[in-house]
Order: sequence, then C-alpha cells, then structure tokens
Amino acid sequence: MAGLLEIHDKDGHPEHKLKLERSEVPFICGGCKELGFGLRYQCPNKNCNYILHDECGFGLQYRRPPTQKFFKKCDFQFHQQNPLLGTRICNICALDIQGFLYQCSHGDIDLHPHCANLSLTITLPDSNEVIELRENTKSRCLKCQRKERVSGKVQGLSCVSSDGKLCYHVACLKEACLDNWKRGYFQLDVLANEENKILALQNLAPNQVVRPSEGQSSNAMKGIKLLITFLKLVVSAILGEPFTLVSTLFQISQN
Repeated sequence: MAGLLEIHDKDGHPEHKLKLERSEVPFICGGCKELGFGLRYQCPNKNCNYILHDECGFGLQYRRPPTQKFFKKCDFQFHQQNPLLGTRICNICALDIQGFLYQCSHGDIDLHPHCANLSLTITLPDSNEVIELRENTKSRCLKCQRKERVSGKVQGLSCVSSDGKLCYHVACLKEACLDNWKRGYFQLDVLANEENKILALQNLAPNQVVRPSEGQSSNAMKGIKLLITFLKLVVSAILGEPFTLVSTLFQISQN
C-alpha cells in the first residue's frame, strides 16, 4: 500500500500534520487504539506522541480501503468512530473496535483498518512456507487451544499453515503480541538476551517446544524449525513486517 508522505488528522490532531516514517519501536495507534509497528504517521513535534498506523492514515485520507480481499460484495466506508449504536466487533479478528474502522454500507460488517489490509496469503522472502487466512480450520490455535475464536455472532479468521497442521487465531495473535510488548520482549536490547527470546517465543506458543537442544531427534528439530517459521510469518503479518525485530526474535531457530 503506497502511503502519502504527509497527512492531516483535522479532528484527532489538528495542531500539526503527521509525517510518514518507519520505526522499530512498537506503538499504540491514536486512531484505532491497536498495537502497531513499522510504517506509521507521527507528529513531528518532539513533545507530542500522536501516532497513526499507515493503514489508518490511508483511510483517513481516502475514506476507503485500498483493496478489500475478504468481503468483496461490501461497500466499505471509513469512520473515525462508530456511527451506529452499540459495540462493534471486527469481522476478521473478532475483537472489539475501539476507534477508526471500516464499515459496510449495510452496517453488518466492520473491520479494523489494519485487519482490512491483511493478505489472504502470507510469505517471507527467506521462506517457502505459505500461510493462509481462513475462516474454518480443523487445527487448534497454538495459543488458546480452541478451533474457533468467536465473539458474539462473529467468528474470527485464523492464520493456517499450508499443510493445515499449525493454526493461530488472528485475535489470539494480536493479544499475544500486545502481551509480549507489555512484558518488554519487543525491544532489541531485551532480545539480545537468549533467555528473553525463549520467553517471548514460549508466550506465543505456550504448549509447544520452542528451544532446540542436544539429544533431540531430527523429527523434533524439524518440527521446531517449522513452528518457528510459522510464528515468524504470522507475527510479521500482524506487526507490519518489522524485519529487524522479527529476525532478531526468531534467530534462535538457527542455533
């Protein structure tokens, strides 16, 4: 998605225009109130910490998603706050919407701006593995151990490996990344410590073995490698591909 170099949020931050920049530091978006990473719009005033996802900035300027892959029959419009009464739930991640959103003109489908920009398939340049976003899966989520993530009448989507054996609910992944950030694991100086990497990975997949060790069978080592690759793909997709942090976090797979 090609972003503008500068935008103006006249309602949320009328004082200054926001400039597009890339950062390895996580942030909470002032628009959608969700965790963000990578490209963002930030106020140039050093005393101001108003930040928007690049996707939220795009919606603010163009009022429509650049491309919408999941609900092609919907006519989505951008809103800075919910125009309807009651709580709205994102139809991709099944989490509450707290701020900026895309809403179908019929009022029955709502999306976080960042969720609206997720790809149907996810790959990384250094991997042949392909992750798909699906509504139904036979595998249990690596985090919550359930097959479905449902909120009200909304069933969220899942990231699923190409063989269907590994699954991670988008909602659980967003919550796990936020938890890792709150624990301080998403900092490069913290991840320089090998034990902190293990703790961060174990928090992403609490019921899986994430530490390679001597004496493990070749099949066990292969399973750990596939798990780490899968986690690398889904975390990159959710956090907006912060390559330096992601490569540092998952470097343990090569040890």
